[in-house]
Amino acid sequence: MDQQPHLLFVDDENLLHTLFERLFTRNGFQVTCCASAIQAIEELKTTTFDLVVTDFMMPDMDGFSLLGHIREHYPTTRVIMVTAHANVQHAVRMMQHGAIDYIPKPFTTADLVDRVKASLSKEVPESATAQSESKKDSPSGSKGKTSVQYIGESASISRLKSVLPRVSQNQAPVFIQGESGTGKEILAKLIHHTSDRSKGPYLTINCANLPKELVESHLFGHKKGAFTGAVEDMIGAFEHADKGTLLLDEITEVELSVQAKLLRVLQEQEFQKVGSSAVKQVDVRVIATSNRNLGEAISLGIFREDLYHRLAVFPLTVPPLREREGDVALLAHHFVEKYCALYSLEAKSLAPELINHFRTHSWPGNVRELENMVQRGVLLSAERTEIKKSDVYDDFFTDANSSGASSAHNADMKAATIEEMERDMILQALQDSGNNQQLAAEKLGISARTIRNKLRKYREDGYIE
Repeated sequence: MDQQPHLLFVDDENLLHTLFERLFTRNGFQVTCCASAIQAIEELKTTTFDLVVTDFMMPDMDGFSLLGHIREHYPTTRVIMVTAHANVQHAVRMMQHGAIDYIPKPFTTADLVDRVKASLSKEVPESATAQSESKKDSPSGSKGKTSVQYIGESASISRLKSVLPRVSQNQAPVFIQGESGTGKEILAKLIHHTSDRSKGPYLTINCANLPKELVESHLFGHKKGAFTGAVEDMIGAFEHADKGTLLLDEITEVELSVQAKLLRVLQEQEFQKVGSSAVKQVDVRVIATSNRNLGEAISLGIFREDLYHRLAVFPLTVPPLREREGDVALLAHHFVEKYCALYSLEAKSLAPELINHFRTHSWPGNVRELENMVQRGVLLSAERTEIKKSDVYDDFFTDANSSGASSAHNADMKAATIEEMERDMILQALQDSGNNQQLAAEKLGISARTIRNKLRKYREDGYIE
């Protein structure tokens, strides 16, 4: 694999091509863009890509068909599906057919970058046939056998790991609290894979990313005609996770009305689909996570105290990285090995000055921040076998937590949605072209008609006069 991961973005909106190129080139990736699945298939014939990010709804050939083509002809190439028409049933279908991840619109640029990086570190899914065959002869699905690791030897992590066997071999709900980036999801996955449910499904629902009006439908499913847009019956997350484990990530973002229904599922192991009076029985173990202060959330009235007590049979707290003395260097070396293997590079070491800096850093982004830094260092250390501090803290990659206008701009870009970045790009191109729509369109590689349509929408939304 090349030192720079090569990404293929497939979307019929040409304006997004410029946006993706800028965003991911800045993050150390090589980027190729295609306007259709047909073009993507032609590119795949001549170029090896590490990851394909494709829109679902496209003319001529949709993303699902492209996914099937890639899995048949290029089985080592990872695929992320992007769609504005998201539901659990759709997501499960994509993942079953080999997608490495599934991203519902709208999403932020930061989320997209994080998901791309995470997908590059995941194993490529086997075909359904290969999976069924391997399970016959492999003990990988049996209790206690897992490749999932929770790295750390500090006192706080050692105490946490010491209780995991008792937590895993139980059916009671688990509540994991900790700052963003501390590794709550990894801990949840480890609990599942070392439990009696390891052969059953493991499903993750990010409650913060779900549209509020569709949360109940995603969790419990719905009947055809239950609401506008419910054109067919849909199975929800609890039904999909039957006999397995359901991770409800950032559960404090769920509205109170839905929290009441979650409480019923936990108490009775039963629920009703939206639009149905029939009661559905399930056998699901729930693991919930949050980066919020739960006491504060309860006092503010945004989280039910009875739901918390029902969830927190096993309350676990993941400490921030700044409190894990001795784990920083251990984790850093682990990530070096991980990304050297991922990018097929020779083994690398960390320079002493970099290790010393890591030990004194405050780590506001926790383990996720450390992993991103190490990945950057692996990629930028070129042919050298030692990763220097300058590889990680190059001036070109301004730290969002540092001072200065440039870092403030970067922070704004990271928080922006794709639609916001698109709007800024169009308005900037118009300004640079003296408000000449034709010149701006040529600069962006889109039609003047597209410019006019976008400007009309911006006026309707009140962004411009």
